[in-house]
Amino acid sequence: MDVTNENTTTEHDPYAALRVRDFRFFMSGNFFAVLGMQMQTAAVAWEMYERTESNIAVGITGLAQFVPVLGLAFFTGSFADRADRRRIMMAALAVIALASLALASFQPKFAADRVTLMYSCLFFSGVARAFQQPARASFLAQVMPRESFSNAVAWNTGAFHLASALGPAVAGLLIAVFKTPMIVYLIDGVAATCFLLLLACVESRPITPTESESKFEELAAGLSFLWRSPIVLGAISLDMFAVLLGGAMTLLPVYASKEILDVGPTGYGWMRAAPAVGAFAMSVWLAYRPPLERAGRALLWSVAGFGVATIVFGLSRSFWLSVAMLVFTGAFDNISVVVRHTLVQVLTPNELRGRVSAVNGLFIGASNELGGFESGLVAEFFTPTISVVSGGIGTIGVVAATAYFFPPLRRYGRLGSPTHIAGSSPAAVGEVEAGA
Repeated sequence: MDVTNENTTTEHDPYAALRVRDFRFFMSGNFFAVLGMQMQTAAVAWEMYERTESNIAVGITGLAQFVPVLGLAFFTGSFADRADRRRIMMAALAVIALASLALASFQPKFAADRVTLMYSCLFFSGVARAFQQPARASFLAQVMPRESFSNAVAWNTGAFHLASALGPAVAGLLIAVFKTPMIVYLIDGVAATCFLLLLACVESRPITPTESESKFEELAAGLSFLWRSPIVLGAISLDMFAVLLGGAMTLLPVYASKEILDVGPTGYGWMRAAPAVGAFAMSVWLAYRPPLERAGRALLWSVAGFGVATIVFGLSRSFWLSVAMLVFTGAFDNISVVVRHTLVQVLTPNELRGRVSAVNGLFIGASNELGGFESGLVAEFFTPTISVVSGGIGTIGVVAATAYFFPPLRRYGRLGSPTHIAGSSPAAVGEVEAGA
């Protein structure tokens, strides 16, 4: 992977984003919210498997959160382009906090009722996250100037992955100590409330919607933009199909159980945390270096590396080798996250960012939640090993197909530039973006 920086004429400031007050509030609040969410995700998967001993039931926990994203994606994206994005996030966080507190508070008498309650709470959280995701992604682009946006993405994803590393490990420890996940659900509710309060300290940035669009044109504008932008479409398609096939996180309770590694809830927590450890280390490295000069190639190679690490994890029967491979999947995935998120926000006009971010969120949800359901389904009918290994092989195939069908993405150069294609003039870039 060639990620060297050539002919950089300006000195890179690794702390540019952290000098912006509103970004510090935003990043800190997002850290707390993600910490709680990751703790709750790990606890829900563990509790569901303990109650049902079903791979499919665990997979459905992700599906319950993705269905609202799928059904509301176009509406929530349009809403984020017409309303105050900060207030949308605050309202969504209030709903998420209430759903988490409901998980912690209610103890139905029968196990079947408890499972139904869990799915219901996850569904309402999914509705709130369907509104929050496009508003949050597009609001960050309003907070940061273009020249330091990729640096903000690196720091924000670093905080995200630090929370993702700590969350599952802490959840596993708390479950082992208290013998119940209820305390974890309570913490998630408190964490969402903290983000809400920190957002209240951030300056509101209302946007002026385009009044000339009909409702149909308004909803279709995001898809139309993506169709005309092969770089953005290629980046989010690569992420969706690669993680849809290569995600192993849903099956970690199975790998941690006596069936494979036999490491208990504490080992399960560390396995959940391992990808985030690798991603956090990569985020810090990306923040301290100048923007990638061959970002398209870096994106493709990183996703291929993700696939290889997934295959090795699926075959491993050593706890420490498995943890190491999970660390590598997180490091490779973080390169993909930084490149993709920067491309989506930098190349998209502000008045379309909510709708394009909603489509991006739909793709992410498909890769994570539907991918988890797919992994559980294949594991149920075949084996967990076949599910994970075949997914890793599929990920490598997706990389090859993306490199072939989206050459503008493969040739994209300096990360954060709206026009730079490696080895091309700005005029040539216009032809590439037009599909010439």
